[in-house]
Amino acid sequence: MKSLFRKIRDLGGRVLGATGAGPRFGGDLAALLPAWSELIAREPKYWRDCLRRAEDGPKVLIANNVAGFYPSTIFESLLAAALTVRGVQVHVVQCDRVLPACLKTKFSNSPPDAVIDGSFRNRICDRCVEMGQAFTQLGVEVHLFSEQLTLTDREEIAAIVAETPVDEIPAFQLDGQAIGEHALAGCLRYFSTGNLDEQPHSDGVLRKYFQASLVSARVMEKILGVHNFTAACFHHGIYVPQGIVSEVCRSRDVRVVTWNVAYRKRCFIFSHGDTYHHTMLDEPVSTWRDMEFTDTHDEVIRKYLASRWHGSQDWIYFHDTPDDDVATLVEETGIDLSKPIIGMLTNVMWDAQLHYRANAFPNMLDWILKTVEYFATRPDLQLLIRVHPAELRGLQPSRQFVVDEIAKVFPTLPPNVFVIPPESNVNTYAAMSRCNTTIIYGTKTGVELTSMGIPVIVAGEAWIRGKGLTTDVSSEEEYFSILAGLPLADGRLDAEIAREARKYAFHFFLRRMIPVSSIEPREGAAPFGVSISSLKDLEPGRDDGLDLICDGILRGREFVYPAETRMAAVLEE
Repeated sequence: MKSLFRKIRDLGGRVLGATGAGPRFGGDLAALLPAWSELIAREPKYWRDCLRRAEDGPKVLIANNVAGFYPSTIFESLLAAALTVRGVQVHVVQCDRVLPACLKTKFSNSPPDAVIDGSFRNRICDRCVEMGQAFTQLGVEVHLFSEQLTLTDREEIAAIVAETPVDEIPAFQLDGQAIGEHALAGCLRYFSTGNLDEQPHSDGVLRKYFQASLVSARVMEKILGVHNFTAACFHHGIYVPQGIVSEVCRSRDVRVVTWNVAYRKRCFIFSHGDTYHHTMLDEPVSTWRDMEFTDTHDEVIRKYLASRWHGSQDWIYFHDTPDDDVATLVEETGIDLSKPIIGMLTNVMWDAQLHYRANAFPNMLDWILKTVEYFATRPDLQLLIRVHPAELRGLQPSRQFVVDEIAKVFPTLPPNVFVIPPESNVNTYAAMSRCNTTIIYGTKTGVELTSMGIPVIVAGEAWIRGKGLTTDVSSEEEYFSILAGLPLADGRLDAEIAREARKYAFHFFLRRMIPVSSIEPREGAAPFGVSISSLKDLEPGRDDGLDLICDGILRGREFVYPAETRMAAVLEE
């Protein structure tokens, strides 16, 4: 196994620059932005009338903040236009070269010294500010960060940053707002690592994210102090500045709506109150358990789940040519198919490093290492670790690899522990289908594995947790007690539980992921664009997914698409 770890480390430098199946952004600005100015030029009176009606309408804040984050600007400008058509007075907030760090700064495009001295702005900020014209073309009100900050504001923020010890930043709160948690999450995202150990100039970079968090909080306090918003809508709801926007809005009782690009093409996930990383955990079981679920619905979700083996209906996937052949699995790992196999699925180390109340372990790496240590004492079982392909093939490749972290503690793996590295084309689903049980921390794949009838043990914050479909653990003692009972007698879920799991999968993939016909997938610079021929295409009744989203933003309606009653539309997809 030493040679395998060495091979993976050697590959890291080359593979990181490779083009994976995840979306990539860049290219000509005109090709990225929706053609709002052209559409308005075709119907100038119609749009003037829309803006005039919106002057007396409810106010909604679209906290775009970082316009250079292309997917958010493309989609949020569509939301801004659709809400305006519905008589909403849309406001937008954007950074104009003010933030000292944000979700556009990454280790790959802004070295630590460039973040610390601010020189990253020469490479990033101009382009970012330019993307903001997507909203100025619409004529909605745009609030710039620089307009909100006085000299006194800047001095007060600088004093807090200077006076706060760096080790106290993660727990720092301001008026009950978890400022430090988001600063740390943003910094981990910047370094693409699960912790800041041994990262160059990490203290200085963390201070910059801390400063950016305080700036974002002050800007939001100023804007919310002047305007009475019905709701604030923005993507993710974590990191910097989006997580801070969420904290401030909640503290001022402004209804929060967050969104993310979903797996399925043309689809988006919306949540009320918090990031979907949290809301999908807390969603009432009744939201999906009481829905109609016939054999036809079961067949539809089975077909969709089968398509996910190769990503044919998705725009977010991580392998172009996944290998389903079990012979490849045996050849690459050396695993013995005649002996019981327990699967283990990891996550990307840095992703969504937030506080979750239900984790049995302090972090994913601790879980991985203690699990390997345990299996070293169980020669009767084999542990098959599938490292997440997104470590190398995601939108933001990791700089901390699970295989390297395991190798630090286990230079030679126990003979019954096998690793499928992130660059392997072995199909994750095919590999896990050979397992008696699978253990997970936070991966969404738990939804699919239970639907396949595979027993799943959840040690972290996976969305399948708490649905009555998995074995959920809340402490290390409970976890190892459950592992002691493996392998399971038959290694498969009861047929009724598996059907119930597919019911949840139907809800998760076809109801919570809202299709928007006004969006079309694209190749190249951005993963999608706006596809309408007239501004009137945004009126109510033209796009039922967009209608649902706008109603959710304005009236607090559940962000659940009634796919079970719209089977014809689902089957067309």
